[in-house]
Amino acid sequence: MKNTYFNINSIWKQAFFICSLSILTACNNNPKEQKNTDSARVTADKDNAELTLPTGFGALKVADEIGRARHIAVDSNGTIYVKLADDKGDGIVVLKDTTGNGKADIKEGFGNYGGTGIALRNNYLYASSNTAIYRYSLDKNGMPTNKKAPDTIVSGLIDRNQHNSKSITFDGADNLYVNIGAYSNNCQVQDRTKGSPGMRPCTILDSAGGIWQFKAERLKQTYGDGKRYVTGIRNVVGLDWNKKANQLFIMMHGRDQLNSLFPDLYTKEESSELPAETMYALKEGDNVGWPYVYYDQIQNKKIVSPEYGGDGKQTGGEDAVDPIMAFPGHMAPNGLLFYTGDMFPAKYKNGAFIAFHGSWNRNNQQKGYMFYKWKT
Repeated sequence: MKNTYFNINSIWKQAFFICSLSILTACNNNPKEQKNTDSARVTADKDNAELTLPTGFGALKVADEIGRARHIAVDSNGTIYVKLADDKGDGIVVLKDTTGNGKADIKEGFGNYGGTGIALRNNYLYASSNTAIYRYSLDKNGMPTNKKAPDTIVSGLIDRNQHNSKSITFDGADNLYVNIGAYSNNCQVQDRTKGSPGMRPCTILDSAGGIWQFKAERLKQTYGDGKRYVTGIRNVVGLDWNKKANQLFIMMHGRDQLNSLFPDLYTKEESSELPAETMYALKEGDNVGWPYVYYDQIQNKKIVSPEYGGDGKQTGGEDAVDPIMAFPGHMAPNGLLFYTGDMFPAKYKNGAFIAFHGSWNRNNQQKGYMFYKWKT
């Protein structure tokens, strides 16, 4: 397993929970090697949109002050669709560049619901609220034709305020995958309460804490029409289907508050680093292990959660899958995308780009704000 990462300062300005969008390009001064004439006209901002990039890369700010963006989708014609978290006003923004300089000169909003997920499939735009998945038909210019009356693909998805974003992705067999996050930190009898034990069994897993599968083309599905694809997941915001591996990949947010809930077992420093933020390659029926175990990237082991009798050393979760990669705790991975383009050097092909935004749980030892590239 090979991996590299490069630091991106102020990543919150870039793509997830942001107010501006930037484009990352591979700079090439040899016109004979330019494959995309549109990208040849695009010039990076002098400050690379305030991002720190590897040699050979440049960035420019596409748009500013669009709202609290979550996920984005980009059409082959360069149209950018942004899902906004806010539920007041427009929840989707369409950005178009008609001059070829990389800057959006057309901005149009629609959709009166907040949310996270947005994706393109078969000339349709799919977007999620915290309770439903909608679909818009696109015209030849990439603009939605049914802004006020989108198709409803799925409705009635569970929303109990905590970990309620509905991130989405598709496979190659007409299936839609949706995150149904656990409405709890670690399934305590009294959530986030010192000394409260974990529920056994964790009843939250009856209806949440996993990835659900629905049909991508079928209209008016309900929560009950879906199938639990994987379980034991606390919360996932970044997920993608890897076409080469033909497999679902996710980035899971690890649990919080090890020190404040169990100060006799974890120091503040340990609680800032644990548990790991984890990448999984999943197949139907897999169990990730939440809430009974977490992954410790320092010991490289699955550790029994303290709510279930763990002491920070005891291992468990023999029936749970192992992550394929683990990162320091509380970096908050909010976006995952496998690179399938041709602009970047060949070594980036099929690599996973992960956007982290950091977390309050790091106790003034903030980490995150970076892209991370994973490659087999």
